[in-house]
Amino acid sequence: MDMPHDHPKTPMRIGILPIADFAVMSYAATVEPLRAANLLAGRTLYEVVHIGVGGGPVRSSGAAVIPPDAQVGDALRLDILFVIAGGDVGGYAEPALYRWLARLSREGAALGGVSGGPVILARAGLMAGRRMTLHWEYAEALAEVSPDLAVERTLYVIDRDRMTCAGGTAPLDMMHALIARQHGASFARQVSDWFMHTEIRPPVGPQRGGLAERVGTHTPAILDAVEVMESHIADPLDLGQLAQVAGVSPRQLNRLFTEQLEQPAMRYYRVLRLARAQSLLRNSALPLTQIALATGFANSSHFSRSYAAQFGHAPSTYR
Repeated sequence: MDMPHDHPKTPMRIGILPIADFAVMSYAATVEPLRAANLLAGRTLYEVVHIGVGGGPVRSSGAAVIPPDAQVGDALRLDILFVIAGGDVGGYAEPALYRWLARLSREGAALGGVSGGPVILARAGLMAGRRMTLHWEYAEALAEVSPDLAVERTLYVIDRDRMTCAGGTAPLDMMHALIARQHGASFARQVSDWFMHTEIRPPVGPQRGGLAERVGTHTPAILDAVEVMESHIADPLDLGQLAQVAGVSPRQLNRLFTEQLEQPAMRYYRVLRLARAQSLLRNSALPLTQIALATGFANSSHFSRSYAAQFGHAPSTYR
């Protein structure tokens, strides 16, 4: 089915499936607009059903605990189900959940994923042929496991009966789009204003801050070099190639990095690659050899030595 729309006369039943270690901000940004819509409308537009996995309350990455109204496997009539996940979704495996999600889809429910939730939908085989997005922290790991998926680095994507978003505050924008589609842009604006969410971002908005803000400098040569570093993680360039892209000499590029970022260009590059490797260790089940190759190291032993020198412990210990 396509996403429900056009002023439904009966309440829409929204399933919320938080996975243990979910982020409270992602959860609140998904659920609170629905509560506010009911409050502002003076009637129930959205009926929210919280769903658990395996019984008992679901604990967030912080102190919040969600008591479920139903459990995975129950026979439920849902218009949309949102899977909200964080933490180690790369190592998450629940075949019973995957089967249940597939059944809901066959029965006509739309499916959504928030933050790491799209990884679970992808692992269930439910994102094939659909455009999707997810939190940038999980994108690299998902690309290694499922390179054929149409992953976009945007805030949210609505593709027919699938809704995926990057988590954090991005669900506020996605839920604004959902409410506007069903109850009009004016009413959706009232809901957003309720949360001081006065600047509605388009779905194609970037997930991360601008390069200058992330790097901490506005020097063009440094920004050009870092931009090409980030796009050449698995196949690192040498200093001469970086300098050529930046339009300065290798010596000048090193001087700029040392003065403004307090480390030579190639050391900065290595730290960048190791940080990406740490993300893969945290969010994927890839073997160390594959992680080493994906981050530009010749083999797992070279990777392990570099990782230990940077972080003070072996990558296997971190995992």
